[in-house]
Amino acid sequence: MNLGTRKELKQEIRKGAVLVNGTPVKDPGLSVDGTEEILWKGKPVRFTAYEYYLLNKPAGVISASEDPKQTTVLDLLGPDRRRDLFPVGRLDKDTVGLLLISNDGELAHRLLSPKKHVDKTYYARVAGRVTDEDVAAFREGFDVDDSLHSLPARLEILSVTGAPADSSYVTDSAASTASAPAVVSEVKVTIREGKFHQIKRMFSARGMEVLYLKRLSMGPLTLDPDLPEGSFRPLTEGELEALRSSGD
Repeated sequence: MNLGTRKELKQEIRKGAVLVNGTPVKDPGLSVDGTEEILWKGKPVRFTAYEYYLLNKPAGVISASEDPKQTTVLDLLGPDRRRDLFPVGRLDKDTVGLLLISNDGELAHRLLSPKKHVDKTYYARVAGRVTDEDVAAFREGFDVDDSLHSLPARLEILSVTGAPADSSYVTDSAASTASAPAVVSEVKVTIREGKFHQIKRMFSARGMEVLYLKRLSMGPLTLDPDLPEGSFRPLTEGELEALRSSGD
């Protein structure tokens, strides 16, 4: 539970750092079943096999477990996090929004497997005029470039120029640009795959540039509107149950 290395723990246990049901235990090989009251240097310890966190990823942070030079999404969880956590999937460095952090490899595989086709919905601001023809192309799937033919996706036009249809999607300064293009479209996009820079590549193939991208949902999991960028919280039991049922 992120209290130290196996060697360090054994040394501290032999020094009397652990109480089991109020009794000092100095044998590192003692087996417990999880029903005991275990104190580590006076603080209670409970074993949790898996942990699940909802993170509102900010721009400028990479979706990696560790990096010697750049801030990772796991760095946002602080130094006391357990060391087996990882981001479930990835968001580009400049993309913000929902990211699941866990150590549950089986759940991650189910959510990310191309065979499961788990929906991922994004809000985007795009330089250019998104039209009904673009909506139809996304719906049917099209050749994005030499290495990608997109699966059918859902594209919804929220607004073209002017104010967004729902301003709650834009919550920070990253949504603005220093020199705004003449025409800006605000859209929601739902894809069932997660290729490298996929949404940016899809719009680029249609002659437009993505200015801002924010993930709103992944399967049944939606971004908490009360969670500031850079913040995280554990999943609720309801969210976790919905995730476990997705893709079945």
